[in-house]
Amino acid sequence: MILVNEKNREKYEKYLEEHERCNFQQSIEWGKVKQDWKNEIILCEDENGNIIGSMSILIRKIPIFGNLMYSPRGPICDIHSKEVLENLTKSLKELAKQYKAFVIKIEPDIESSDKEFRKIVEELKYKIKDDAKNFNEEIQPRYVFRLDIKGKNEDEVFENFHSKTRYNIRLATKKGVVIKEGTKEDLKEFHKIMVETGKRDNFIIRPLEYFERMYDNLVPSHMKLLMAYVEDKPVAGIILIIYGNKIWYLYGASSNSYRNFMPNYLLQWEGIKQAIKEQKDIYDFRGVSGVVDESHPQYGLYRFKKGFGAKFTEFIGEIYIPFKPLTYKLYKISEKLYKKIVLRGVKN
Repeated sequence: MILVNEKNREKYEKYLEEHERCNFQQSIEWGKVKQDWKNEIILCEDENGNIIGSMSILIRKIPIFGNLMYSPRGPICDIHSKEVLENLTKSLKELAKQYKAFVIKIEPDIESSDKEFRKIVEELKYKIKDDAKNFNEEIQPRYVFRLDIKGKNEDEVFENFHSKTRYNIRLATKKGVVIKEGTKEDLKEFHKIMVETGKRDNFIIRPLEYFERMYDNLVPSHMKLLMAYVEDKPVAGIILIIYGNKIWYLYGASSNSYRNFMPNYLLQWEGIKQAIKEQKDIYDFRGVSGVVDESHPQYGLYRFKKGFGAKFTEFIGEIYIPFKPLTYKLYKISEKLYKKIVLRGVKN
């Protein structure tokens, strides 16, 4: 088992950033953001010492049950190489023994249509949970919108937007919405607006300290805060994460005021232009519900992101190995009950 340490840190960072499957949640910086978890990164190398596979794992003690291991959007490798995946799995099992973990949960950045990957992980004795439809059923969204911008200019991308999306972007400009890059101090206003958004849309908000920790670990290279202003008043904002060949729209907030000025549309367009300027391959809008129905409470979010001409993408879902099956089963029951209580509290 090879772990990332101070000696091979730069080598790993270079491998991650240059890999086509690069994901910010596999980075050392993201491990520091998630300070409530212990972070270990395992590597697979060839005979010449070159990295050919990696996986960042977050480890957390769950009261009563023991240690849970979780890898968001891993692994980073040739996902159709059984040899590499087998090597990484062997290291995972060694790490699980070291930490006495009861499960390893992985939510790969791999589309559900990838039958070859599915076959390999099933042969490696992973179980697959691929029936999630709503946000609260998994940690990472299983359904996202991704905009392919590789080799495209602003005009080409803009013309591919839905006519209503183009209209709303122009309307925001006409009404005087101004977009500025925010500082760490501006996170306070962003968070206030996000609390307002959470109350309106019934979701839990992270504390301000979490966003400040993100800023401390990811700015200037990997994070941007964009804020929308109307007459010098902050009315909306988004947090972008920049890593490797992609930019992710990670968090968004919008005030109840001036929503008819369409600041969210202009913010997304500024984010996409940033991605085009930096010659990225993908602008990732992140999660939407898998229930594509106009009566669904989150259909508006689906329609908003779809309007930018992005591809509706379904990931394979969660793959996992329960090292202690009974413990894991009991944990899942308690987790389900906890989520019900929390969501009821948010709605009330």
